[in-house]
This record gives sequence, C-alpha cells and structure tokens, in this order.
Amino acid sequence: MEFGIIAVLFFTLFFGIIEFGRFFYLYNTVQEVTRCAARQAVVTWKGDNGGNWNEGTTGIRQACLFGQNVLVAGWEIQKANIQLRALNWNYGVANPTNIATNLSNCVGDPADTNCIRFVEASIVVDNSCDANGENCQPIQYQPMFGLVPLQVGIPNSTVRMPAESLGYGS
Repeated sequence: MEFGIIAVLFFTLFFGIIEFGRFFYLYNTVQEVTRCAARQAVVTWKGDNGGNWNEGTTGIRQACLFGQNVLVAGWEIQKANIQLRALNWNYGVANPTNIATNLSNCVGDPADTNCIRFVEASIVVDNSCDANGENCQPIQYQPMFGLVPLQVGIPNSTVRMPAESLGYGS
C-alpha cells in the first residue's frame, strides 16, 4: 500500500521531469534549426534546376533537421514546418525568376522588389501565416506520456539574415 502511494508520486514526478526536459530541448532546437536554415539559405540556396528560387529547399530543410525528415525526439517538427522566404529591401517577398538574375536585379536597382536582400527562416504550422509571414500559429507540443493532456505551443522561431551569395557562382 505504501509503495503504491509513493510509486504514483515518484513516477508522476519522474515523467514530469522527462516532459519538461523534452519541451526545453524542443525550444532550444527550434532556435537552432531556424538559424541553420537561414544560414544555409544565404550561402548555398542555389536550387536544383538552374538556380530556380522556388526549388532546392528540401536539402536545406533536411540538413537542418540533422539529416532526417522529422526532428529526432521531436516528432512535432517536420521538414514541411521549415518555411524559407526571400525578402526584398522593405521585407516584402522577393521573387526573381532565378538566382542568377538576382545579382543583376540588385546591381541595376537596389530597391528592386525582385532583389533578394534578406532570407527568412521560420518554424510554423503549414500555411498558418499571413502574406507577410506573421501571425503564425505555433506548433503544438505533444507529450511523450499521455498522462496529462497539455495544450502548449512550441514558441515560434524566426531568423532573418542578409543575403550573401545564395549559392550562385559565376
């Protein structure tokens, strides 16, 4: 009888510590994944087909999830949750026809709306953001042990970096 009472308290505390540790791991890892994706995009985001800006992002997403399609010990974060956006000088969406034309767009007119000046990486629920990439719905934390249903959102993470080579070389 005494063991039963102590065991319930012990295992509740034990599983609570594990869940808190996993949530803290996800919080920190989401920050690292967005930093990694933004950094990879500003230096290597060349694309798979002739430098097309809208392609070639799968490799960056997977690389920043430590080579997996789903975050290890964090199945809430998947490759599809990493959003990469090209931004112009005013933080609007820039969409050059391909990376090769970005250099001529920026040299010709630095304020050109198709000149990529920044790259933004975010961890978001698919298609939950508005056109400006804001007001995103957070990804919900899913406990490993379903003892207590938690409705906690993993904090959104967004990293914006100035564009570098974008993987384009002459």
